[in-house]
Amino acid sequence: MPEARETAVYTHGHHESVLRSHTWRTAANSAAYLLGSLKPQMRILDIGCGPGTITADLAALVPEGHVTGVDRAPGILERARATAGQRGLTNTDFAVGDVHALDFPDDTFCVVHAHQVLQHVGDPVRALREMRRVTRPGGLVAVRDADYAAMTWYPASPGLDDWLDLYHRVARANGGEPDAGRRLKSWALAAGFTDITATSATWTFSTPEERQWWSALWADRTLASAYADRATRGGHATEERLRAVSEAWREWGRREDGWFAVLHGEILCRKDV
Repeated sequence: MPEARETAVYTHGHHESVLRSHTWRTAANSAAYLLGSLKPQMRILDIGCGPGTITADLAALVPEGHVTGVDRAPGILERARATAGQRGLTNTDFAVGDVHALDFPDDTFCVVHAHQVLQHVGDPVRALREMRRVTRPGGLVAVRDADYAAMTWYPASPGLDDWLDLYHRVARANGGEPDAGRRLKSWALAAGFTDITATSATWTFSTPEERQWWSALWADRTLASAYADRATRGGHATEERLRAVSEAWREWGRREDGWFAVLHGEILCRKDV
């Protein structure tokens, strides 16, 4: 196995405003492209599992199988274990892991899944090669990532334009690629996959409740998360600029005609037999 190495910094961190988003994620709203391929006895690896809500959903869908969740941040795994425990799941386990150097033998898992992970790693092609290595012949590597440049909203907002420009600069300075969604198929080809199904899907926030939730978590994240700290410490923004971006999010959230769409790229890659 290759030696583990940190090649990028996780831009968001695990502030409450970040976990507010992560704990909202389910297999239905974040992995629908994969669900039709699951079978009850499958063994699944969930990379970048975070608080474990998708992991737990996957475990419920493979009651005769097993799901292992891995994340680089040891602290968040306690939250993931609690999530599985609260649902009474007995077919899960969790471990600290680096997608660039997974601590599993070749050909271990039926499915290797990663949601919103490759945008944050320094070498996504290497990560995909590692994911392929631990997948059984005939098994699947399933990856879904947002594409920030493809996000769109109404009404026009100079403050949100500023947010997007700032986010791109902070994420890339951390070693990631925020426009990962459009690149997934290219990265998979470079990693050696030949059987690739590439699709896309969106999250849309439009109702008053959706606008309030989405705008508030980004308004808070802009001021109080690891992202905010990296924006200021990296010289990308002043605190005054972050406050202006945060208020732009809140202003958009109050708009009755407000609408926001997040585009995701998705790939299902079957490992050669």
